Amino acid sequence: MCQLLGMNCATPTDITFSFRGFSQRAGITSDHSDGFGIAFFEDKACRLFVDNQSAVESPIAEFVRNYPIKSRNVIAHIRKATQGKITLENSHPFSRELWGRQWIFAHNGDLHQFHPSLSARFTPVGNTDSEWAFCYLLDQLVERFGYIEPDLEQIFNTLAEISPQIAEYGTLNFCLSNGQALFSFNTTKLHWLVREYPFQPAQLIDIDVEVDFSEVTTPEDRVAVITTEPLTHNEHWHSFLPGELILFKDGKPVQRTVTKIERLLREQQDPSLKRITKADH
Repeated sequence: MCQLLGMNCATPTDITFSFRGFSQRAGITSDHSDGFGIAFFEDKACRLFVDNQSAVESPIAEFVRNYPIKSRNVIAHIRKATQGKITLENSHPFSRELWGRQWIFAHNGDLHQFHPSLSARFTPVGNTDSEWAFCYLLDQLVERFGYIEPDLEQIFNTLAEISPQIAEYGTLNFCLSNGQALFSFNTTKLHWLVREYPFQPAQLIDIDVEVDFSEVTTPEDRVAVITTEPLTHNEHWHSFLPGELILFKDGKPVQRTVTKIERLLREQQDPSLKRITKADH
């Protein structure tokens, strides 16, 4: 399936180290070569780069690997298409405005026959299940809070209610941010870690690159990294639990809950009910 990379930081930080390893999976160490995208928040707005070329071949990806854009919230995605053509409009992350802020969403997985009713406020541009899920999430936030912006805890509680409902249709792993914080939800596979003082060296899995973060950071720096598969050999990565939602703010997890996905419970009781999708392969 597709792969996700998210970063949430206490201070503006560049993602060049993590993205250098992550992007190798778009045709060198893996076959996620059906497009890529990355979004860097600057307060309420963001710089969004997407391409339907792979992150190995795209000149835009080469620019990102070598230009240290600093941000407190970053979401990246490399695509292995399961639904929707390999076109620019189907490349993640997706972006919409809500409550005077840009919202960025990237998903991996496969949602089977997920076509909920949507308002005219949020409409998919492409034809992926991922963009449908994004528009539906935002629709549900507006339905609950109208056009008065809720706080992060209220958003978290709403996502904890809605996300497992979407996961009934298949695999839902996502990163979502509005520039204030980063929300991550897991059905099958996500990992996270926090880099903080005293910093240690880190060595990438996908390419022979090592950085001693103690030489390039300050005690005020702290970075949470969220990814589908661990990026480094020598750091301790935490696995998300099935149904787990985590809110990352200022470079650390500040709120966590494990939701109940009824489909997973049914499949545990009767393995014959498990639906294997392209994303699972």
